[in-house]
Amino acid sequence: MTKLPEYTLDRLFDAPRELVWRAWTDPDILQKWYGPGAETIIHKFDLEPGGLWLNEMKWGEKSHFQKVVFKEVTPPSRLIWHHHSSTDADWQDAPNPMMPSWPALLLTTVTFTQAGEQTNVRLSQIPLDATDEQIAGFAASMAGMSKGWGSGYAIIDELLKEM
Repeated sequence: MTKLPEYTLDRLFDAPRELVWRAWTDPDILQKWYGPGAETIIHKFDLEPGGLWLNEMKWGEKSHFQKVVFKEVTPPSRLIWHHHSSTDADWQDAPNPMMPSWPALLLTTVTFTQAGEQTNVRLSQIPLDATDEQIAGFAASMAGMSKGWGSGYAIIDELLKEM
């Protein structure tokens, strides 16, 4: 089997791990930074293995829906989930109209490691059950993924100062 492409992003935050964990796991904070440039609405957030995070990102009249199924929740050190990249308004998997060659499902792992007074966050995403075309689309997009995550992380920086 060919090794799947893995996107990883390490980022050091100037805050204790418990606060950074909260930025990722408190829906009131999460919706402020997740999906920068969009209005993010969290319809459901059950932070437990098997729990759902139902997320809508709105740009004017257009909405993009995503579903997350938590696989592991280990406070304050690790989150693992299956990320359904595009769903319809009823949270059923649907083709991504903005990125047709994007994988429908990603394995996402986020680890939080205390580093003195700071916290390192490592984000990892790997396509699951993807076609060769989707794997290639994911691999081709990896170089630009840090821009989107980086925009959200810049918002986290500001939120952490307020917390």
